[in-house]
Amino acid sequence: MIVGVSAKIMAAEYAALVMDARNGKILHSSNADTRLHPASLTKMMTLYIAFEAVEHGEIDLDTLVTISKNAAAEPPSKLGLKAGQKIKLRYLIRAAAVKSANDAATAIGEAIEGSEAAFARRMNRTAKQLGMSRTTFKNAHGLTASGHLSTARDMTVLGRHVFYDYPEYYNIFSRKTADAGVRTVTHTNSRFLNSYAGADGIKTGYTSAAGFNLVASAQRGNERIITTVFGGRSTASRNARVTELMDLGFKRAPSRVAVVKPKRPPYLGKAAGGAVMVAGTQDAPKVASKIIRVTVNITKSPIPKPRPMRELAPEEETLLAAMSDDILNAVTQAQEEEQVLALAEAATTEAAEVLEEVAAKAAPAGIAAIAPKPRPATLQLAAITPTSAQITTQTVVADTGPEVVTRLSTSGSRHWGVNIGTYGSEYEARKVLLKTALTELDMLDGALRKVVKSKRGYQANFLGLTQDLAGMTCRRLSARGVECSPIGPT
Repeated sequence: MIVGVSAKIMAAEYAALVMDARNGKILHSSNADTRLHPASLTKMMTLYIAFEAVEHGEIDLDTLVTISKNAAAEPPSKLGLKAGQKIKLRYLIRAAAVKSANDAATAIGEAIEGSEAAFARRMNRTAKQLGMSRTTFKNAHGLTASGHLSTARDMTVLGRHVFYDYPEYYNIFSRKTADAGVRTVTHTNSRFLNSYAGADGIKTGYTSAAGFNLVASAQRGNERIITTVFGGRSTASRNARVTELMDLGFKRAPSRVAVVKPKRPPYLGKAAGGAVMVAGTQDAPKVASKIIRVTVNITKSPIPKPRPMRELAPEEETLLAAMSDDILNAVTQAQEEEQVLALAEAATTEAAEVLEEVAAKAAPAGIAAIAPKPRPATLQLAAITPTSAQITTQTVVADTGPEVVTRLSTSGSRHWGVNIGTYGSEYEARKVLLKTALTELDMLDGALRKVVKSKRGYQANFLGLTQDLAGMTCRRLSARGVECSPIGPT
């Protein structure tokens, strides 16, 4: 039941919390444990569970969801869906994350758990697993309801889990606009995203009872700060306060700190993974309190469905096909270099003499054996470097210079890059570059892989990126625990 609360009767109470996202350290706190109305910050949990359900094969991003009368009747903000209408889950996710559409959020909950009440129970179960000890959810959208409460601390914890537990989906929270199937929607947090350097999410919320709420996240260099504010008086004043707290967080956070990711909760699935069956219908809460525990023998363990891929545009499919050759060439080159290095270390003068003897015996009668040239004292390795006009061979001698170029960028006028660490040997740095390039194909394809020798060791760099691409690359690598820092134009 939705309970209307007049702003004149109850003024929204202020609360705030600032956290270093890398290790969860609290940098500032004010009234952070008071239970308040979260409004649409609730949708972070709705989307967290949606990502979980997709990952574990409960539902697919391309599943057509039939909109119920209940979902269609939700008040604004909404996408304007009609009862009986069918729409893909991916569009509902975009609408809930970007536009904060209430009808989309309810439809997501019903599609995953069958009813909004059942979905709310799963939300509360998940909140408990995440350590959100002072949060209770009653619906999927966050409109004011009796007992639907949370805290600034709990919502910050949830925002951090969204970032670290599902980094492949996190970018949706930074999109200024998104295709929601029936129309293009605009981000409710576009003002803050446009005004604060490094901001990339996460979620706004507003009701008369809650005031203007925001969970915001931003990254600058190696530092990532999450700031939560409850009870803002307006969008402008809320954003101004979040800006002050973000600046405070970046000032107090150390430049370098060990990343300690939050522990991801175990997957329980629907109704606690099927281990507990609740008697009665989902709409009969009085009967739902009766629990029957069932013990069964598992006879088979089905292979989980692979994680669904996002839809590719035609130009992306063409690019992906073209990249396959580059991947094969890179792997082949790495294997060849491994073999050459191994042979160089194992080869001796005695082995060369044995090879000459074998070659002489194998030569056809009447043909004089041709003695091979003596092995040079210094072995030179050839690196194949593609250019925009032709393929040329560049000889690199390990001790002739401080830099080794392993791949040439075709990125044009891009002048940014990223550093992914300093290593004890050139070989180790090159291996890390190749491994990272193969792991992050969509971000680093075509980038220049460069090893630079410094006093501290061999620096592994990717160059030839735009500023935005360098920042996005570091965010993705940092989310996987890989050290990464942007390199500006020089």
